[in-house]
Amino acid sequence: MELGFMLKKFITFFIEPYGMVFSLFFVGLYFLFMKKEKSAKVFLSLSFGFLFLFSYPPFANFLITKLENQYPKYDYKTQVRYIHVLGSGHNTDPSQPLSSQIGGASVKRDLEGILIHKSLKNSKIIFTGYEGNTNVATAIMNAKLAEALGVKKENLLVNPKPKDTKEEAVFTKSIVGDEAFILVTSATHMPRSMMLFKSLGLNPIPAPTNFYKKEFSGFLKVPEIGSFQNSQIAMHEYWGILWNKLRN
Repeated sequence: MELGFMLKKFITFFIEPYGMVFSLFFVGLYFLFMKKEKSAKVFLSLSFGFLFLFSYPPFANFLITKLENQYPKYDYKTQVRYIHVLGSGHNTDPSQPLSSQIGGASVKRDLEGILIHKSLKNSKIIFTGYEGNTNVATAIMNAKLAEALGVKKENLLVNPKPKDTKEEAVFTKSIVGDEAFILVTSATHMPRSMMLFKSLGLNPIPAPTNFYKKEFSGFLKVPEIGSFQNSQIAMHEYWGILWNKLRN
């Protein structure tokens, strides 16, 4: 299982914007040093072309918006017992406060889950997510933040083992069965998450957060690193959705 997980991460690197641009550039350099100028021009042109495209704000915003518009924000009206907050990144640098150790996406997911929990009587929050490159799991870090913000420990269900969304879904199924529950994750990640959870017979109610989309403000824009990062996030989800469809 560990080998399969690492293999998936390795392949993913080369088909997402950063890895794609990086790979094309170095292949182009290789052909340049081998004095194969025609091939070098093709790969270097593709590298810089994709770099421009993925960094171009209107294109990146288009990719993001197509994902984030699929599910509206939660209305805080549905009465359920469980709220599942999916894990995201964190660090364990002791020089930083807890609010900085938890990644930006995780903080927003946590806050949304906590707000929903406080609007529902007798509800419980499920936190999942493994440790990544640290020695503390994301699920545990998120639970610490929830407790610090007033959520009682008995209302937290924490599983530090799941490495990806499918494993998170399998764990939640063992708790809720076919009972409806609220699923909290980033808006870009919500379409793939809903697809995975529903494929396992679960009944999630989407509560997207951590939106990246912006209102369209014209095509006359210069490339920027923020847009490239948004393209990276979006393409990760599009490839994940495609993989899930092919596998199912």
